[in-house]
Amino acid sequence: MSAKKYQELIKNRIFIGGAADAKEMMEDEKADVIFDLRAEALDHDVPEIRVHVPIVDDAEQQDESVQRAINEVVKAYKEGKKVYFHCAGGSNRTGTVAIGTLLALGEAKSLEEAEEQAKAVRTKINVKSEMKESLQRLFPEA
Repeated sequence: MSAKKYQELIKNRIFIGGAADAKEMMEDEKADVIFDLRAEALDHDVPEIRVHVPIVDDAEQQDESVQRAINEVVKAYKEGKKVYFHCAGGSNRTGTVAIGTLLALGEAKSLEEAEEQAKAVRTKINVKSEMKESLQRLFPEA
């Protein structure tokens, strides 16, 4: 059996990965909702449960779109839904929302701790500096 290409951020509830991993995730885990963080792509394998919450890479001041994505994930989680979120490769935007989700849910006390937890789950997470700056503005106490 091959290793899964997507990972569990919160056991049995929140899963993260890349766009190409959505099909495998749905076959294995059957998410209730998929949040697509890509700004550049609107097609999807499972359109009936896909919610487009775009975050544009390399744009300054992404606070609003990052906050919206985190809020959507947290809301779905609190509603008891099984959640999957992804960007194209599951590295920058996915990592940003993973860190913010861990902070919003109280699973981490600082940005550094949340990033360590997210990277422990998905080693390819690599959050760019402008996204880290957004997280610092959104979670100034972290």
